Amino acid sequence: MSSPLHLPSLIDCRRLFLRNYEVWINIGVHDFEKRGEQRVLINVDLFIPLAKSTPREDELHEVVDYDFMRRSIAERVKQGHIHLQETLCDDVLALMLAHPSVKAARVSTEKPDVYPDCDAVGVEVFGMKD
Repeated sequence: MSSPLHLPSLIDCRRLFLRNYEVWINIGVHDFEKRGEQRVLINVDLFIPLAKSTPREDELHEVVDYDFMRRSIAERVKQGHIHLQETLCDDVLALMLAHPSVKAARVSTEKPDVYPDCDAVGVEVFGMKD
């Protein structure tokens, strides 16, 4: 996927990101996947208008706190078994877009331990508010 920063509507945005946030969750459709947790890496890009993310006093309340991303994901994965990475991605995207300062978001999930002959299998989704 090409960078969303090339979209004219995001030209005035700052990108916040969370890289390779590792969670152990019960995810998958196969019986063996339902019996234990798997390692999943989650990546998030948030696009915040500069007008809502340019601190004037160098204070945390003037920007979107990185903890918002980690906390939202942690709360979602605590809700129990998830069959599909697509569901997890969509749910995390909705949580990110619910923040009033977020204009757009990109979320990806990766299961790095599924196949021995590749780095990971995963899903990515992008969403933007009107």
